[in-house]
Amino acid sequence: MAKHKISPLLVIVGETASGKSTLALQLAQRYYGEIICADSWTVRREANIGSAKPTAAEQALVPHHLLDVAGPNEDFTAAVFKRLAERAINDIANRGKLPIMVGGTGLYIDSVLFDYGFLPAGDRQERQKLNAMTNSELINIINNRGLDLTGIDTGNKRRLIRLIETNGQKPTKKPIRPNTLVIGIRVDKQELEQKINDRVDKMIKDGLEGETRALVSKYGWDCEALKGVGYAQWRGYFDGQDTLDMTRQKIIKATLDLAKRQRTWFKRNKGIQWITTPVNHKHIDEMITTNLDSFIHY
Repeated sequence: MAKHKISPLLVIVGETASGKSTLALQLAQRYYGEIICADSWTVRREANIGSAKPTAAEQALVPHHLLDVAGPNEDFTAAVFKRLAERAINDIANRGKLPIMVGGTGLYIDSVLFDYGFLPAGDRQERQKLNAMTNSELINIINNRGLDLTGIDTGNKRRLIRLIETNGQKPTKKPIRPNTLVIGIRVDKQELEQKINDRVDKMIKDGLEGETRALVSKYGWDCEALKGVGYAQWRGYFDGQDTLDMTRQKIIKATLDLAKRQRTWFKRNKGIQWITTPVNHKHIDEMITTNLDSFIHY
């Protein structure tokens, strides 16, 4: 029996504001590719500016998948992402195009790269009880049960709750997906900090405050979308405790903290081929032709 051929997949990872989306857009145009966004915030409708969602012009240049697939306050898990992403990969490849997955949400990326087998969802009533607790209370439960917090973002309530629900069990994981090239963008820390400053200033100029106010008015502060970097930091300003500049600094710090967590996550994946900026496109072309079979190269 002939072995099923795995479709080629190009993956681009890196810290927030590192230039992943720009590179993906360039490569998608050069290789007749389509983009799959692996980001836990751009999946949500109505969260556009703060999530740095691709613009309408960028989406018109190249088809983008997995944008706006969940409401601002809907449950959306890595297991759901994996199912939708694999469907998109197969659809793109079956139409003779190159699937390009790009993003900074490490769990989403790895769920596809390593074919995670996710554990069943927890009991909804129990989850509501846990969700009403503070992060400190959840951490106390975790410590009392002797569960391992290694690699868990203790500021992320969803991850803490999931650790309790699964009693510390981890998803099953397979070897890295064949016929897959994973490129990581590495940016000098000072350069990245400047990029983040510039991005936050542009978001504020483009109306991030208004977008956040609209989400708060419609869904309240418990809304999932408002837990994201760029949104949660407005609460003190809206309550009259922070100035606009203090809010700006909070967003910048939260973004830098996110970038640090992303660096730590991706360092664990030894299959990533790292490149530095400015990007050498000739080198990337060589990597693609060397590592991916059956891609369409025009």
